[in-house]
Amino acid sequence: MTYNVDKSDAEWREQLSPEEYAVLRQAATERPWTGELLDENRTGVYKCKACGQELFRSTSKFDSHCGWPSFYIPSEQDAVELVKDTSLGMERVEVRCSNCGSHLGHVFDDAPQTPTGDRFCMNSVSLSFEAAE
Repeated sequence: MTYNVDKSDAEWREQLSPEEYAVLRQAATERPWTGELLDENRTGVYKCKACGQELFRSTSKFDSHCGWPSFYIPSEQDAVELVKDTSLGMERVEVRCSNCGSHLGHVFDDAPQTPTGDRFCMNSVSLSFEAAE
């Protein structure tokens, strides 16, 4: 897919911290229960750490008890890209930013307590939070 934000590997490495680069550009996963946005409960929006595109709103965040920030729906349907992921010997659905292609996490259909039944399980390091004024 072609993305609106297209940078070289060197440009991404210069812009992002080593941990951000590993997650956003190499699809690594941060350790559970360590992300700074896990317990964020203020009203606001969550954006892609790499390009700033709005991805999720606080109104769709819920406590899934999985160790990563979880949302049941993106702020806009086209804010994220869903890609089949067969790494690690299993089949999952990877979630990427539709604006820059950065890895955000995975989505699972195991949240019956939400309106959509989905759990967008995101890495804190892949997101920035902007509190409402």
